Amino acid sequence: MTIKCSQCGAKLRRVHRTILERFQYLAVYECLDCDTEAPVMRPYTYHLGPHCRCPRCGTYRLTRLKERDRIDGMQGGFLNLLERIAGGKLVHCRFCRVQFYDRRILASEAAAAEKQEAGAARE
Repeated sequence: MTIKCSQCGAKLRRVHRTILERFQYLAVYECLDCDTEAPVMRPYTYHLGPHCRCPRCGTYRLTRLKERDRIDGMQGGFLNLLERIAGGKLVHCRFCRVQFYDRRILASEAAAAEKQEAGAARE
């Protein structure tokens, strides 16, 4: 399997990471033609940031659930327990079919609020 550049479509090759990059990235790839770097983030970085992300695949396309679904699995782990204790709401990823707790807002909710504020500012 070859990884291709998102800008020019050429092959990417893996490059060495610095000591600080080793904590943040799993791997860093560089384009052979345009010298663009494409890092692969570590999974713990999904718990950082302003919007909710799936802990497995990292997607922002999530939905809120009112109660736990008994068919889809629940994400285990210490961070999920901390989110639940801190008042996190139940969130579902439709791609991984996993449920987890998170206290941050969804990216879709943030976009809707921003759109509503822009509409109110025009009036």
